[in-house]
Formats: sequence, structure tokens, C-alpha cells
Amino acid sequence: MLNKRVVITGMGVVACNGIGLAEFNNAISKGKSGITYWPEHEELGFRCLVGGSPTLTQSFLDDKLPAYIAKKITNQGILYACLAGIEAWEDAGLQILSKEADRDSGAAFGAGALGLDSFITSKTNLIDTGNHKMLGTNSIPQSMSSGSSAFLNQIIGFGNRVMSNSSACITGSEAVSQGFEWIRRGKAKRMLCGGTEGDGRYIWGGFDAMRILCSSYNDEPERASRSLSSNPMGFVPAGGAGALVLEELDTALDRNATIYGEVLGSFTNTGGQRNGGSITAANPSGVTGCIKGCIDDAGISANDIDLINGHLTSTKGDVIEINNIANALGREGEDFPYINATKSMVGHAIGGAGAIEMIAMVLGMHHNYIHPNINIDELHPSIKKRVCEKKIPTQKINEKVDVAMKANFGFGDLNCCVIIKNWKNL
Repeated sequence: MLNKRVVITGMGVVACNGIGLAEFNNAISKGKSGITYWPEHEELGFRCLVGGSPTLTQSFLDDKLPAYIAKKITNQGILYACLAGIEAWEDAGLQILSKEADRDSGAAFGAGALGLDSFITSKTNLIDTGNHKMLGTNSIPQSMSSGSSAFLNQIIGFGNRVMSNSSACITGSEAVSQGFEWIRRGKAKRMLCGGTEGDGRYIWGGFDAMRILCSSYNDEPERASRSLSSNPMGFVPAGGAGALVLEELDTALDRNATIYGEVLGSFTNTGGQRNGGSITAANPSGVTGCIKGCIDDAGISANDIDLINGHLTSTKGDVIEINNIANALGREGEDFPYINATKSMVGHAIGGAGAIEMIAMVLGMHHNYIHPNINIDELHPSIKKRVCEKKIPTQKINEKVDVAMKANFGFGDLNCCVIIKNWKNL
């Protein structure tokens, strides 16, 4: 069996606190939140009146996207994916093909609920009133789970495998894992990997009805996402997308590409919704098994991990997550790795979360810093029992990170971890 080495050669991001790598890097390094107040949610009777939504103007879309996308596509999740994907592809020094498909390149790009973003918002009324002929030719492609990868394929011209996963909150990191495995097996030379999520009343309203969103900081939106704190009040919904170009090492070296890091290993599993696991909760044995499986796949020791970018949603699940990580690594107190929660700044972008957060982690590794965890007025006492406070920084730390792990855990008792090594420190 082939075991190709796989590296990251390009990244692109659309987040509520920064659109594009430069703006996003500046925001996360300074601990800048992108969460804002949404007045229309108050009119609709939502409990949670805050959220994270990237600001896109038509002129920006016209400048960055092909006209057939910028003018005709209304699905925010697809627009976010196309913007992030194009940036990542160009950041990797790759060309947008115009004629022939590239047989060496493919994609693994997922989404959470594209249909809620687009179809319900503007299409159902036309069907209900007998005007379905006015839907247009893009209504179905925009509502498919594979919509983001389909439109990225239309822009870039992949000739290899194009995968479209939808696995709740692990979607973004799972897509990276899928692309990594495909290249490692010698099936492709490069894959565009990532995830996306739209934003708005329908998907956010569904979560609001579950009473799991933050409603206690409606007057202070930037303080609403409180991962790891003593008073997590529920997660903050968000939209956005992240994209990473994964590439076979030899190919990347041959074309003298910039290399951000090497993907050492990945692992995806489920707790089976048994022994504490459910649609909304993780089975601890599944989580610890995923972490250990990823470490084994990477061929490293648990002691080699310097940083973990956690799932950490600003809910009661944060304590459970920290306990699971500590148990899986066999490390706690001052021996625990540094850990941070990108969601404290950008909220929870569901299908886009894992990819956005992985980019935040890799940017920090590349620029030798660990981004802060914001809104921790006081660390949760149960977390403090397992992790030394200095390992949960509330200010940016200028620190070289050699090995980091991205962890995501999603609805359906799904788990995914990816381990990345800093290329500059090899």
C-alpha cells in the first residue's frame, strides 16, 4: 500500500471576523470577535439575537468570482465556499483551468445544510403558489449537499475524484481527512479540501428551538461565545467557509510551492450513540478512541503534541471534551498541551467549522504564535482541575508549535481528528 507524504500548500477562508487569509490572520492573532447583533431575530421571536456572518458586497463578489457565480448564485454557503476555494487554489500557486480538466486534482468539500440556506429562503413559496417554473436552473444545484463542490469544480476544473461530505460539525475536518487519505494512497496529486455553512433565519432558527444557542449576551454580542469559561451560555451560530489545498510532497517540492505544514495523520469514528453518546452528545470512549487512533496513524507519541485546537462550543460539553482529551492523551496539569478555541471569536459555523479552525491553527503554526481564547473571565473550575491555566492562553503567545491536533465532534456522535506538523521546523 502506498503511503505518500501529504502537505498543505494553500489556504483560503471566509469568516465573520475576516475574509481572506491576511484579514483573518490579523483578527485571530489579536483576539478579534466577529459576532454581531441580528435585529431581525428579535422580530422573529428568537431567544438568541447574535451570530457571525461574513459581510459580502456585490462589488466584492463581482471582483472575486466568475460572473455566472457572482450574479446568479444566492446561496451564501456556496458563495463562501467558492471564495475560500479560489483563494486557497491561488494561494497554492495553481491555475484556474479554462479548457481541460486536471486529472491529478480533485476535491473533498462538504457542507452542513445548504438547502436550509437557499431553498427554504426563496424557493418554497414559488412551489406552493404554483409558480415552480420560475425556480430557474440553479435552484436544485444550490440546495444539494454537493452544491459547494459542484460549483468549485465548475470554476477550477477538477478531473480527479470530487467528494461532498455532510457530517454535521466534523464536516470540514473530515473533508481534510478524506483528501489526505486519497493522496496518501496515490490516487491524486492534490485535493482542495474544506467545508462551508450558510447563515440566516432557517438554520439558526432550528438551533434556537433546541435552546442550545446563547441568549444571555444579546446586548454584548462580541462576548457571547465563551468557550472554556466558567459560564458557557450556549453556542453562537455562524456562517463561513475554509479551504485547504493538500498536495503530495514530491509534487509540491517539484514546483517549489510554499508549504504550510505536513499532515501526519487523521482518524474519524463514531461512538455509536451508546454509553452516553446520542444525536447531540458524544460517547467518551468514541472520542478517546478517535484521538488515540489519530496519534497512532500519525506515528507519534501523545507527548509530541504541543497544541490542540478543540471543538469547544461554549456549552457544558466543553468540560466533557477537556476530560476526554486529557484521558486520551494521559496528560493533565502543566503537562497538558496548549489548547485554544477559535469559536470564541467566530462562533460555530457547523459544516465550515473544522476547516476554518484548522486554518486558524495552521496560520498560528506558520507565523509562530498561538491565538488567544477570548471571553474567559474565569476558567471553568472543572477544566481548571485538569488543565493548568497557562495552557489556556487569553492573550496571544509568541510560541513555535511543532505538532498540533485539530479536533471536532459533531451531532450524531461523530468524531474527527487531524494532526499537522509545522513544516518550517522539520
